[in-house]
Amino acid sequence: MLTAKQHELLLFIQRRLEESGISPSFEEMKEALDLKSKSGVHRLISALEERGFIRRLPNRARALEVLRQPENQSHSARPAVNDTVAKLTTPPPSAPEPANDVIEIPLHGRIAAGVPIEALEDSRTLPVPAALLGAGEHYALEVSGDSMIEAGIFDGDYALVRRTNTARDGEIVVALVRNEEATLKYLHHEGGKVRLDPANPAYDAQVYLPEEVQVQGKLAGLLRRYH
Repeated sequence: MLTAKQHELLLFIQRRLEESGISPSFEEMKEALDLKSKSGVHRLISALEERGFIRRLPNRARALEVLRQPENQSHSARPAVNDTVAKLTTPPPSAPEPANDVIEIPLHGRIAAGVPIEALEDSRTLPVPAALLGAGEHYALEVSGDSMIEAGIFDGDYALVRRTNTARDGEIVVALVRNEEATLKYLHHEGGKVRLDPANPAYDAQVYLPEEVQVQGKLAGLLRRYH
C-alpha cells in the first residue's frame, strides 16, 4: 500500500510522462504536492523506487520511469495542478526501446544559467542519442554558469530544448529577455509580472514585465560530457 502522497506523486509523474514524455522536475513535484521542501520529494521518490513503482534512468537528468501502478489503492489522491487525473490500475503502455540512432540537432551557442548572456546563433550541430529526445523540434544550448545546480544542471552541460513559445509555471524554460539575451530558469507568473527563478540560493530571482520575456523552448533533457 502507498501513502496518499506517494500515490499522488506517482499519478503526477505518470501524467507528465504521458503528456510530454519528460518526467517532472523536483521543483514541479514539490509545487504539485504542496510540499515545503525538495527533501520531501526525495523521500517520496526513494519510497516509490524501493517498492518497485518507479526507477531512475541512469545517466539522464530528471529521468524517471513508472514501472507499475497500485491496484485497488484506497487513497484518493488530490489531482495534481488542478487537473482531473484518472486512477490507473494497469501498467502504462510500454515505452519504446531506446534507439541507438544519433540525431544531429542545432547547437546555438551558450546560454546563461546565472545572469543572462546572449545566446549565440551559429551553424554548429550536436549529435544526440535519439532516445533522449521526444516529439517535436529540438535544439541544444551549452550551459554557462551554476545558478541551476539544484536542478541538476551544471556549467558545461548541453541543455536539450524542445522548441515552444508556451510553458506552465514551474517548468524550466529558455527565456529570451528584452529581445536580446537568453537565460535558462524556472518560469513563474506573479502579480502581473514574469519571474525567472534560479535553482541556487546564491542567485536572486529575475522579475520582468510580460512583454520583456519570450519563451523560446522548454528543457527536454541534458547531455553531459565527462573528460
